[in-house]
Amino acid sequence: MSEQNQDAKQPVFAIQKVYVKDVSLESPNSPGAFMEQEQPEFSVQFRNQATGFDNGFYEAQLTATIQAKVGERTLFLVEATQAGLFSIENIPAEEMEPLLGIGCPSILFPYLREAVSDLTTRAGFMPFLLQPINFEAIYLQQRAQQAEGADADATTH
Repeated sequence: MSEQNQDAKQPVFAIQKVYVKDVSLESPNSPGAFMEQEQPEFSVQFRNQATGFDNGFYEAQLTATIQAKVGERTLFLVEATQAGLFSIENIPAEEMEPLLGIGCPSILFPYLREAVSDLTTRAGFMPFLLQPINFEAIYLQQRAQQAEGADADATTH
Protein backbone atom coordinates (compact mmCIF):
# COMPACT_ATOMS: atom_id res chain seq x y z
CA MET A 1 0.00 0.00 0.00
CA SER A 2 1.40 3.38 -0.90
CA GLU A 3 2.07 6.09 1.66
CA GLN A 4 -0.47 8.34 -0.09
CA ASN A 5 -3.25 5.74 0.36
CA GLN A 6 -2.39 5.39 4.05
CA ASP A 7 -2.62 9.18 4.53
CA ALA A 8 -5.96 9.28 2.71
CA LYS A 9 -7.47 6.96 5.34
CA GLN A 10 -6.22 8.88 8.39
CA PRO A 11 -9.01 10.25 10.61
CA VAL A 12 -9.51 14.01 10.31
CA PHE A 13 -11.11 16.22 12.95
CA ALA A 14 -10.37 19.90 12.49
CA ILE A 15 -12.01 23.10 13.67
CA GLN A 16 -12.55 25.33 10.65
CA LYS A 17 -14.43 28.19 12.34
CA VAL A 18 -16.07 29.02 15.68
CA TYR A 19 -18.75 31.72 15.58
CA VAL A 20 -21.85 33.14 17.23
CA LYS A 21 -24.81 31.91 15.18
CA ASP A 22 -27.61 33.70 17.04
CA VAL A 23 -27.94 35.87 20.12
CA SER A 24 -30.91 37.44 21.89
CA LEU A 25 -31.10 39.54 25.04
CA GLU A 26 -34.23 40.87 26.70
CA SER A 27 -34.46 42.94 29.85
CA PRO A 28 -38.18 43.80 29.85
CA ASN A 29 -38.33 45.29 33.35
CA SER A 30 -35.36 47.66 33.16
CA PRO A 31 -34.53 49.94 34.87
CA GLY A 32 -36.66 48.59 37.75
CA ALA A 33 -34.85 45.26 37.48
CA PHE A 34 -31.64 46.93 38.68
CA MET A 35 -33.30 47.92 41.96
CA GLU A 36 -34.44 44.41 42.91
CA GLN A 37 -33.34 43.39 46.38
CA GLU A 38 -34.38 39.74 46.11
CA GLN A 39 -32.08 37.09 44.73
CA PRO A 40 -33.36 36.04 41.30
CA GLU A 41 -34.20 32.47 40.35
CA PHE A 42 -32.35 31.23 37.29
CA SER A 43 -33.54 28.78 34.69
CA VAL A 44 -30.86 27.36 32.37
CA GLN A 45 -31.54 25.12 29.37
CA PHE A 46 -29.20 23.73 26.73
CA ARG A 47 -29.75 22.37 23.25
CA ASN A 48 -27.14 20.69 21.08
CA GLN A 49 -27.48 19.84 17.40
CA ALA A 50 -25.27 19.03 14.44
CA THR A 51 -25.81 19.10 10.69
CA GLY A 52 -23.69 17.44 8.04
CA PHE A 53 -22.76 19.09 4.75
CA ASP A 54 -20.88 17.99 1.64
CA ASN A 55 -17.19 17.14 1.69
CA GLY A 56 -17.02 16.10 5.36
CA PHE A 57 -18.09 19.42 6.88
CA TYR A 58 -20.35 19.54 9.92
CA GLU A 59 -21.88 22.47 11.75
CA ALA A 60 -22.36 21.90 15.47
CA GLN A 61 -24.53 24.29 17.47
CA LEU A 62 -24.78 24.66 21.23
CA THR A 63 -27.59 26.90 22.50
CA ALA A 64 -28.10 28.17 26.05
CA THR A 65 -31.27 29.86 27.23
CA ILE A 66 -31.02 31.62 30.59
CA GLN A 67 -33.90 33.36 32.33
CA ALA A 68 -33.56 35.33 35.58
CA LYS A 69 -36.80 36.01 37.44
CA VAL A 70 -37.91 37.53 40.71
CA GLY A 71 -41.42 36.29 41.34
CA GLU A 72 -43.23 36.71 38.03
CA ARG A 73 -40.97 39.53 36.82
CA THR A 74 -38.28 38.67 34.30
CA LEU A 75 -35.00 40.47 34.96
CA PHE A 76 -33.35 39.14 31.83
CA LEU A 77 -33.68 36.48 29.20
CA VAL A 78 -30.58 35.53 27.23
CA GLU A 79 -30.39 33.03 24.41
CA ALA A 80 -27.12 32.45 22.63
CA THR A 81 -26.15 29.89 20.02
CA GLN A 82 -22.46 29.21 19.60
CA ALA A 83 -21.60 27.29 16.47
CA GLY A 84 -18.60 25.67 14.93
CA LEU A 85 -17.74 24.42 11.49
CA PHE A 86 -15.77 21.18 11.69
CA SER A 87 -14.03 19.09 9.07
CA ILE A 88 -14.57 15.43 9.91
CA GLU A 89 -13.39 12.62 7.66
CA ASN A 90 -12.57 8.93 7.92
CA ILE A 91 -14.19 8.55 11.32
CA PRO A 92 -16.01 5.23 11.84
CA ALA A 93 -19.80 5.62 11.74
CA GLU A 94 -20.20 4.39 15.34
CA GLU A 95 -17.90 7.19 16.55
CA MET A 96 -19.63 10.05 14.71
CA GLU A 97 -22.58 10.42 17.09
CA PRO A 98 -20.38 10.67 20.23
CA LEU A 99 -18.04 13.05 18.43
CA LEU A 100 -20.93 15.35 17.48
CA GLY A 101 -22.71 14.89 20.82
CA ILE A 102 -19.73 15.15 23.18
CA GLY A 103 -16.62 16.41 21.40
CA CYS A 104 -18.05 19.34 19.44
CA PRO A 105 -20.18 20.81 22.26
CA SER A 106 -17.21 20.48 24.64
CA ILE A 107 -15.19 22.65 22.25
CA LEU A 108 -18.00 25.20 21.84
CA PHE A 109 -18.94 25.49 25.53
CA PRO A 110 -16.18 27.92 26.66
CA TYR A 111 -17.08 30.30 23.82
CA LEU A 112 -20.77 30.08 24.74
CA ARG A 113 -19.96 30.69 28.40
CA GLU A 114 -18.03 33.83 27.48
CA ALA A 115 -20.82 35.11 25.21
CA VAL A 116 -23.47 34.68 27.93
CA SER A 117 -21.28 36.35 30.56
CA ASP A 118 -20.57 39.27 28.24
CA LEU A 119 -24.26 39.71 27.33
CA THR A 120 -25.47 39.78 30.92
CA THR A 121 -22.73 42.27 31.83
CA ARG A 122 -23.62 44.51 28.88
CA ALA A 123 -27.26 44.38 30.00
CA GLY A 124 -26.21 45.90 33.34
CA PHE A 125 -26.33 42.74 35.45
CA MET A 126 -23.63 40.72 37.16
CA PRO A 127 -21.93 38.35 34.73
CA PHE A 128 -23.79 35.06 34.54
CA LEU A 129 -21.27 32.22 34.46
CA LEU A 130 -22.50 28.93 33.06
CA GLN A 131 -21.34 26.05 35.22
CA PRO A 132 -19.22 23.36 33.55
CA ILE A 133 -21.18 20.63 31.81
CA ASN A 134 -20.34 16.95 31.47
CA PHE A 135 -21.47 16.41 27.88
CA GLU A 136 -20.48 12.75 28.04
CA ALA A 137 -22.86 12.10 30.95
CA ILE A 138 -25.68 13.94 29.15
CA TYR A 139 -25.02 11.98 25.96
CA LEU A 140 -25.03 8.64 27.80
CA GLN A 141 -28.23 9.58 29.65
CA GLN A 142 -29.96 10.49 26.37
CA ARG A 143 -28.82 7.21 24.80
CA ALA A 144 -30.21 5.28 27.78
CA GLN A 145 -33.53 7.12 27.53
CA GLN A 146 -33.70 6.38 23.79
CA ALA A 147 -33.00 2.72 24.48
CA GLU A 148 -35.76 2.60 27.13
CA GLY A 149 -38.16 4.26 24.69
CA ALA A 150 -37.26 1.74 21.98
CA ASP A 151 -37.78 -1.13 24.45
CA ALA A 152 -41.17 0.27 25.46
CA ASP A 153 -42.18 0.63 21.79
CA ALA A 154 -41.12 -2.96 21.08
CA THR A 155 -43.21 -4.36 23.96
CA THR A 156 -46.36 -2.40 23.02
CA HIS A 157 -46.45 -3.57 19.38
